Amino acid sequence: MRAVAIALKTLKTPVRCIFPSRFVVKALFSTKCDGLLSDVNVLDLSRVIAGPFCTMTLGDLGANVIKVESLEGDEARKWGPPFVKDSTDSYYFLSVNRNKKSICINLKSQEGKNIIYDLAKKCDVVVENFLPGKLDKLEVGYEKLKEINKQIIYCAITGFGPAGPYANKPGYDVIAAAMGGLLNSTGEKDGNPVKPGVAITDVTTGLHAFGAIMTALYYRHKTGRGQKIDCNLFSTQISSMINIANIYLNCGIEAQRWGTAHANLVPYQAFKTMDGDIVIGTGSNAQFADFCKLINREDLIIDDRFKDNASRVKHRDEIVRIIGEVMITKTRKEWTKIFRNASFPNGPVNNMKDVFDDEHVREIELVKELKHVKAGTIKTVGPPTVYSEGGNSVRFAPPTLGQHTQTILSNFLGYSDDRIKELMLNKVVK
Repeated sequence: MRAVAIALKTLKTPVRCIFPSRFVVKALFSTKCDGLLSDVNVLDLSRVIAGPFCTMTLGDLGANVIKVESLEGDEARKWGPPFVKDSTDSYYFLSVNRNKKSICINLKSQEGKNIIYDLAKKCDVVVENFLPGKLDKLEVGYEKLKEINKQIIYCAITGFGPAGPYANKPGYDVIAAAMGGLLNSTGEKDGNPVKPGVAITDVTTGLHAFGAIMTALYYRHKTGRGQKIDCNLFSTQISSMINIANIYLNCGIEAQRWGTAHANLVPYQAFKTMDGDIVIGTGSNAQFADFCKLINREDLIIDDRFKDNASRVKHRDEIVRIIGEVMITKTRKEWTKIFRNASFPNGPVNNMKDVFDDEHVREIELVKELKHVKAGTIKTVGPPTVYSEGGNSVRFAPPTLGQHTQTILSNFLGYSDDRIKELMLNKVVK
């Protein structure tokens, strides 16, 4: 502490601490963690996917994430089967809740609200995904918490945002994907709308929220001021339509379903091989030429119908048919070997077994193993981003319901054993 104070005195410009209680928290809380955000305390009031994905990303970077759940728990705990053995926790829940501590609080009780207030005093960030105004009615929303901690950064994740005709409309990933245009543009040509296999709108919203929180922390570092952030699934989905949205807005052209193909690049899609599919993408004439050489069809390079991308788009059916007749003559493994050093992007359409058997995935050690109190050992896909300093890592398994209630109340908030026992007897916490 003294060394820090001396160092701060030597600076010519004033410094505002992002994390006012950082040293006190480290002394009080039992589990010290590493990571770029090891001094950030997060009060996580979110559940299901978008909010938990955001707070898990913060937790991977070392933030101390306190997951507040109702006495019944996060709904996603019941999203199964499959469930963890001898547990009611789903593996779906486990996928977005590592690196967190769980405490169960009855927010409808005054004693429960008081615990939230005490947590807010020590936390830098709050993340919640209730309907707009729901937590305000419970007296634990932004207006109340900013009175308690003026520097709090409060991120609300909703289906449609706090304003507009849909503000109080419940929002799930598939609803935002449907209303935001994703489903209409996904699927086989002339086929039905298709939902992506994962909740991609939830994930992208969680990432937007993560980025917004980091920006707000930086802003607070400069100004000392906290703020409220509003993220919503619907706006995120529409913004994620990028080229499709922009082309419609400026050209009035509606999206079409292309299956695995691309509306503006050819060839850029999956082709059948003898034993599965492989995706080829050629984004330039040089890449197309390289592809033609590797499949022994150099004649296609000088064919006027395929001389450039615009010509290939015009003659899409012809070039796709020709390539398809070639690709079906070999296996995925054979083509993968031929294309190993190619200049154009390519890759097989993998199932999950293929994914985790892949030599590259094994080499970079993306899959991590964690000790879980119920499951014994669980595997998880680790953080995809690598930092040269600071750490971004999987540290501990997703918590069981209320696993850390006692620890948080005692070590983080400094409650006495008698007080904790009384709270439990009165079913304020679990």
